[in-house]
Amino acid sequence: MCGICGVIGISSSERSETVVRQMTAAMRHRGPDDEGRLVEPPLALGMRRLSIIDLQRGHQPVFNEDGTVAVVLNGEIYNFQDLRRTLQSRGHAFRTLSDTEAIVHAYEEWGPDCVDHFEGMFAFAVAETTKQPLAQARSVLLARDRVGIKPLYYSLADGVLLFASEVRALLASGLVKPRLSIDALRSYLLFGSVAEPMTLIEGVFALPPGHRVLLSPGSGGASVQPQAYWDFAQAAQSSGDADLRRQNSPRESLRDLLETTVARHLIADVPLGVFLSSGIDSTALVALAARQKADVHTLTVVFPEQEYSEATLARQTAQRFKTRHQELLLTGEQMLERLNEAVAALDQPSMDGINTYFVSWAARQAGLKVALSGLGGDEIFGGYGTFRQTPRAQSLAALARWIPGTLRSASAAVAERVGNLGRRDDARRKLLALWRQPEDFPHPYFFTRLLFTPAQAAKLTGGNGDPATSGAWGEWAAQTAWGAQKLDSFTSVSCLEARSYMLNTLLRDTDSMSMAHSLEVRVPLLDHLLIEFVGQLPERRKRVNGVPKALLVRALEDLLPQEVVCQKKRTFTLPWERWLRGALRAQVEAGVADLSPALARVLDAGAVRRVWTDFLEGRTTWSRAWSLFVLNDWAKRHELSIAE
Repeated sequence: MCGICGVIGISSSERSETVVRQMTAAMRHRGPDDEGRLVEPPLALGMRRLSIIDLQRGHQPVFNEDGTVAVVLNGEIYNFQDLRRTLQSRGHAFRTLSDTEAIVHAYEEWGPDCVDHFEGMFAFAVAETTKQPLAQARSVLLARDRVGIKPLYYSLADGVLLFASEVRALLASGLVKPRLSIDALRSYLLFGSVAEPMTLIEGVFALPPGHRVLLSPGSGGASVQPQAYWDFAQAAQSSGDADLRRQNSPRESLRDLLETTVARHLIADVPLGVFLSSGIDSTALVALAARQKADVHTLTVVFPEQEYSEATLARQTAQRFKTRHQELLLTGEQMLERLNEAVAALDQPSMDGINTYFVSWAARQAGLKVALSGLGGDEIFGGYGTFRQTPRAQSLAALARWIPGTLRSASAAVAERVGNLGRRDDARRKLLALWRQPEDFPHPYFFTRLLFTPAQAAKLTGGNGDPATSGAWGEWAAQTAWGAQKLDSFTSVSCLEARSYMLNTLLRDTDSMSMAHSLEVRVPLLDHLLIEFVGQLPERRKRVNGVPKALLVRALEDLLPQEVVCQKKRTFTLPWERWLRGALRAQVEAGVADLSPALARVLDAGAVRRVWTDFLEGRTTWSRAWSLFVLNDWAKRHELSIAE
C-alpha cells in the first residue's frame, strides 16, 4: 500500500522533482517506510511506500529487466504469484518477490490490456522510460481497480497533468488552486459525500473505477480520455464461468470462491487482523480466516452507550473462533479530544468515516499493518434496506409520471403539513421528494440515499435551482442507471450501490482514514470474481424473504453463529445523537455558525444554522448537522476560494 503521484509536462528536472517531492511529502502517512522517484522530464513519478510484501526488495519505482518500463503502485495484486509463473514461462525475469513487479512484466507482455489480468485493489502508473528506443513516443498508463477500492485523482493545470492518490497531494503541488466546485458541493449536500468523478476542488477529477487512460508525456497530458475496461452491469450480465455453475450448486461455488479470496487476502509479510463487528460480513471473514490462519487478530470498537455497542456478539464470535481479540472503548470525551485530527484525516469531506479512523488507530496500536474489512457484503449480498425500498420507489415514480406536476406538488405539500414530519420521517421526506420531481435523478434509487432532498439543498444554497445531477456526476449517474435497468431488481440495486454510495462514501473514507494511520485495509467481499459470480446468479438465489444475505448465509451455514445470523439488522455507527448534544455540542455549534469565506458566498448562513436548530429540537437527524460541520471544517483547512 502506498501513495503515488506524478507530473507530466514540466521540462525542468529540478522543477518537476520539486513538485513531486511536495506531493509525496503530503502523503507521507500513506507510506512511512520508503520513498522513491523517477525524474525524466517531461515525466516525473513519486511514491511513498507502506511495506507489506517483500519488505527488503519492494522499493518503488519497480523496473523491468532493461529499465525501459517503470511502475508505481498503490494497492495489492492478489494473483501476483499466478501471474509471476505465467510471465516467467514467457521469458520474463523477476528480481523481487513483490506483487508490484508483476505489473511491469504484464505491461511488457500485454500492453494497456494488462489490467484485464490483475485481481486486486490498485491504482498504478506504468511509464516507458527514456531508455526506450523511441523515447519521444513513450507512454504512461494510469489505471484504477474495477470497483474503486483505491483512489486516483488527476488535474490539468496550465498544460501540466498531475495525478496522485489523494486530493491533498495535488493541492500540495502548488499548481492546483483550491477552488470550490459548486457542482461537487451540490452532490455533497444531496448525499453527504462528493459524487465521483468530481471532487470538491474545481478541475480535480477521480479516474473512474474500472478505467484506464493512456497518456503521452510529449503531449503534456492535454487530452485525458479515460476508457472503461470493466463495468459492473456488463460483468453481471455476461455468462461467467458456466462450467463452475454446472458442476456445483451456487452455494458450493460461492463457498469455494470465498475461501480462495480470503486466502489471497491473507498474504502479507507483516502482522494482519480483521475488523470485527456483530454483523454477518465481518463474522464470515473471521470464520474463513480462522480456517486458514491460526491466532487471527480481531478488533472491535465499543461504546459506553450499550445500545450502540456490538461488544457482546463480537466477543462471542472471537471466542468461538479463538482469535486474539481487542476492544477499543470510545467515549464522547475521547472523541472530542481527537476530533480535529480525525476530521483532518478526510481527504474529502464526508458525513461518514470517523468510525474507521478510530478502529484503524486501534489496529496500529495493536501492531497491525493490514486489516480485513467486511465492506461490500451489504452491497453484493443485499444487506441494505435499499434492496426493498428501491422497487417501491420505482413504482411510485412510475405513478408520479402520470400525474400532473402541479397536482403532485399540492398533494405533497398537504402531506407534509398533515404529517408534521420530524426527525424519524426521513423515508417519507425522500418519497415526497420523488413524488414531486421524479425526474430529478436518472433512477429512483438515488432518492433512497438522499441526505438533504433537492429542495432542502436548494434552500441551503440560497434557492439555487440548478439540476440535482449537474456536472460530471450527472453523466456517471445516467450511465449507472442505464446499466442497472438491464439487470434484475436485486442486482440492479447492487450495481447502483457499488457505483454510488459504496464508491463515494465507504471506499473513499476507508482509504483515507486507514491510511492516515499507515494501515492497509483489504476488502475480500469486493473481489471482482466474486462480484461477477454473484451478479450473474438468478435473483431467486439471492433474495429469500426473512433471510438476510441468504446466499452468503447458506454458503457458510456451518460456520456462522445463529445469534449473528438471526439478529436484527444493525448499522455500525457512533453514538452521534448523544455526542452532538453532549461532549461535541459546543465545537460543532460554533463550527456551523462560522462559515468559511468560500462557503459563506454560496450557502445561506441562516439555513445552515436552522439545520442545527432543527437537530436540537428533534426535527431532523444528527447526520445533516454533522455533514455541514465537516464540510465547513474541510473548507477552512484547505482555504477554499471561489473562482471569479
